[in-house]
Amino acid sequence: MAAAAAGVAPVRARFLTSKEQFHAYLRARGEPGGREEEEEEEAASSCQSEPPAKRVRLEDPSEAGENGEDAGAGEKEPVERKRARGQNKSRPCMKPNHYEQSRLCPSVIQGCAEKCLFGPRCRFLHDVGEYVATKPADLGPSCVLFETFGKCLYGVTCRFGQAHLGDGHHNIINMDLAKQWEGKALVRNNLSKDLQHQLRKRKFSFRKADEYLCSLAKPRGDGGKGCKATGCSAEEQEMSNCTTPQEGLGDSPKCPVLLEQGEDPKGDALQSPSPIKTGGPVTDEDVIKLRACEKKKLEIQGKLYLAPLTTCGNLPFRRICKRFGADVTCGEMAVCTNLLQGQSSEWALLKRHHTEDIFGVQLEGAFPDTMTKCAELLNQTIEVDFVDINVGCPIDLVYKKGGGCALMTRSNKFEQIVRGMNWVLDVPLTVKIRTGVQEKINVAHKIIPKIREWGAAMVTLHGRSREQRYTRSADWDYIAECAKLASPMPLFGNGDILSYEDANRAMQMGVSGIMIARGALIKPWLFTEIKEQRHWDISSSERFDILKDFTNYGLEHWGSDTQGVEKTRKFLLEWLSFLCRYIPVGLLEHLPQKINERPPYYVGRDYLETLMASQNVDDWIKISELLLGPVPPRFTFLPKHKANSYR
Repeated sequence: MAAAAAGVAPVRARFLTSKEQFHAYLRARGEPGGREEEEEEEAASSCQSEPPAKRVRLEDPSEAGENGEDAGAGEKEPVERKRARGQNKSRPCMKPNHYEQSRLCPSVIQGCAEKCLFGPRCRFLHDVGEYVATKPADLGPSCVLFETFGKCLYGVTCRFGQAHLGDGHHNIINMDLAKQWEGKALVRNNLSKDLQHQLRKRKFSFRKADEYLCSLAKPRGDGGKGCKATGCSAEEQEMSNCTTPQEGLGDSPKCPVLLEQGEDPKGDALQSPSPIKTGGPVTDEDVIKLRACEKKKLEIQGKLYLAPLTTCGNLPFRRICKRFGADVTCGEMAVCTNLLQGQSSEWALLKRHHTEDIFGVQLEGAFPDTMTKCAELLNQTIEVDFVDINVGCPIDLVYKKGGGCALMTRSNKFEQIVRGMNWVLDVPLTVKIRTGVQEKINVAHKIIPKIREWGAAMVTLHGRSREQRYTRSADWDYIAECAKLASPMPLFGNGDILSYEDANRAMQMGVSGIMIARGALIKPWLFTEIKEQRHWDISSSERFDILKDFTNYGLEHWGSDTQGVEKTRKFLLEWLSFLCRYIPVGLLEHLPQKINERPPYYVGRDYLETLMASQNVDDWIKISELLLGPVPPRFTFLPKHKANSYR
């Protein structure tokens, strides 16, 4: 029996097939030999449905690197276009107004048409009969919102409306079921209109952040020069600073710290803001400052941590992972400047489901003023167990502005951000970093001890540099080295975990725990496998039930009207671009599957298993139609992330 080619997953020979036979099998719905005359046409259409770079990789696994991508780019894209690593740039985007031209006014949906906020200028429909005449057909006989909560807030606009609409399109309510949920907050951390107004008008008070930022700019002590005037490097400051970070952070801003002889005023300014004179009655807040040792501890050693995942790490997906055994969850990366401006779309990334018992949010920013203010804002307005700083994002949009991985090269700003956020937060502060920026130059081992001194409660290390992205295996030997340097601060490792054997090897490296990212996207039941120490040969019907649950959670979260259905479909399709990389346990020549091995073309044990293995966008859309009904006219989709982990 011939061994699998290098970089290709070892699937048993009897399941292997060619690309043409694979698509012909799906087209014939699992009946072998059906309509062979259409094979060439199908092969051509499948090529057009796959991203150019992926198209070449699938056709010739031996071609890798830039030759393959150049060949793919020559078919449809301009020659001068640069390689878009990790993302599909300029992809088509379907906006909500393309789905539904005639939309019903929200006031009518809520049963208070006489109180329309837009008045005579309202551009939405107020005639229910006219709306129903143009409304797309219902997608199913049961509404998940009505069955779960006894009431569907979307009324006549619900795409499953036949389940709860009575005579005259009246919205029926199950009072007994509705009372059970009355007053219960299922999703927390919502952005209120009042808070949004304060942020947009810049009326929100950032007292603690302002104290800290003033301490960075103002002179201090007996003629001491401020942080900008000293000209001292971070290393000089560290050598001359006699006060530990914990002591400095624990001091009250109302009680100035006396400088010892030879102590650097700049270093002390980073640790304790200078006192500010205030008026009015003295309160507990004036005389009591939460010391570092009194902060809530982040005790998650040995727990399974679901990584913050851009686009795919949404609330419905996190609910799926919680059900399979994830202990710690974190929201998607949120940009601090957008949060400070009160952008609803950015605040949606902070939402927390009530089942997420240990939950954090991740912030991205490049400067101490915006990051410190954002930390204070979240400290006062939302419920989280920790706040994480993103110092690992590799994308150009973030990196070129000084955020993400770029902070690893801007140690002074990095220090100010960590100290400032730690000063204003009442919950632990964590940091996620990579090994470095350049491929062969690791710097994490130099930065991690400093991060510990600056006051962070935990560090997560992704075992790759920015330049490597996902084209190299994670360096777990280096992670082990950094874990020793981080002690006693916990360090979590991240990279290439797709089986319980991978998780066991990672824990043997001396890390405090493991963070799982792509592995959870490819197989969310990985958390169960790790906890039960087994390989789960999950059936296609069980996997399809997981997708059903995701769509139900999505309709709960984004809504059951047309806009909510299509938003759920969009995120489902993004997730399917990862799920198709999973190879069932029963088909592998030997276990376990490796995360950087490319799945070959294979025919599964049934039609559904084969359909789920397809890397053709049209087949992903077909799966979404099984769950959410037909796609709208002129529907297009291209995944945000390419399979850039295959070489």
